[in-house]
Amino acid sequence: MTHRPPEPTIDRSITLHLRGDWGTANLHRVCGWISQELTDRSGPHTRVAVWNSRGFSDAVRAVGRGEVQVAMTTPVAFTTAALDGRGVFADESFPDLRALGVVPQRDRLVMGVRRSLGITSFAQLREAKPALRLATSVHDGVNYVGLAAHELLTRSGIDVTGWGGELLTDERPFETFGHVLAGRADAVVHEAYMLPHWQEFGADFHFLEVEQAVLDSLWRDYSWPSAEVDEGHFPGAPAFRTLDFSDFLVLTRADLADDVAYAIAWVLGETRDVLERQYRHIPPERSPVTYPLDPVTMGRTPVPLHPGAARYYDALPRP
Repeated sequence: MTHRPPEPTIDRSITLHLRGDWGTANLHRVCGWISQELTDRSGPHTRVAVWNSRGFSDAVRAVGRGEVQVAMTTPVAFTTAALDGRGVFADESFPDLRALGVVPQRDRLVMGVRRSLGITSFAQLREAKPALRLATSVHDGVNYVGLAAHELLTRSGIDVTGWGGELLTDERPFETFGHVLAGRADAVVHEAYMLPHWQEFGADFHFLEVEQAVLDSLWRDYSWPSAEVDEGHFPGAPAFRTLDFSDFLVLTRADLADDVAYAIAWVLGETRDVLERQYRHIPPERSPVTYPLDPVTMGRTPVPLHPGAARYYDALPRP
């Protein structure tokens, strides 16, 4: 018989503040799951609040400054720059950040241009210098999609407005996809590549492989990893390499109570069915949460684990 890590019981009542997303997306859903399961295993007067958030650098700063005890942020790798003050965190580092685990979400940041432009690479794009109408997210130092798009375009030598084009910038992916589907944009840089919107317009776009020198520089400067998009993920598209934008990070600080950290990690690993069943109507490769969830994998994060969380993951049976 395989022995699982012991179920937590917190006898005292606790008050906990979490930050999710805008309110209706996946980060808020994860916060609701944690809140429910943690409250069931804590004192009778436990209260858990979930604050709205954008889920990017704002969430990281909120945890680092002690405004909330736990926050969700994505992609997981972007938080590493906050530990030693790089990139958007150059003015304020947070070495005491710790992870409680990750919720796997296989994702990529991709750039596409309409096939009618006849452009299949960044080199061709630099040579042609078309006046693009490019849809992406806002570049305001908070939104990681806008940040990554800016870095990707700048390091690739793409000057949309300098070439007479226009940037169509919004906060959420659905607004960006709306520009593309309505024909207002002939180029796009965004993530959430599993969403059905990409399948609706993907056949009309060439997706550009990011040049290795650009990927290397992003890894060197910010520890942003690269990954491959599989052949056929977009209609008729070959495999190509781009920025990895994967995984939801459950983030806290080193001063979170050890038993609370253990309990949240236990909830992530041992009650995962509560979250999984909300996505099983979607094929795993098209799901915003990449199920089935594996507790061992959920404990692997580039941000150091909180000791309480590490106690849970270390106790997991290994094959």
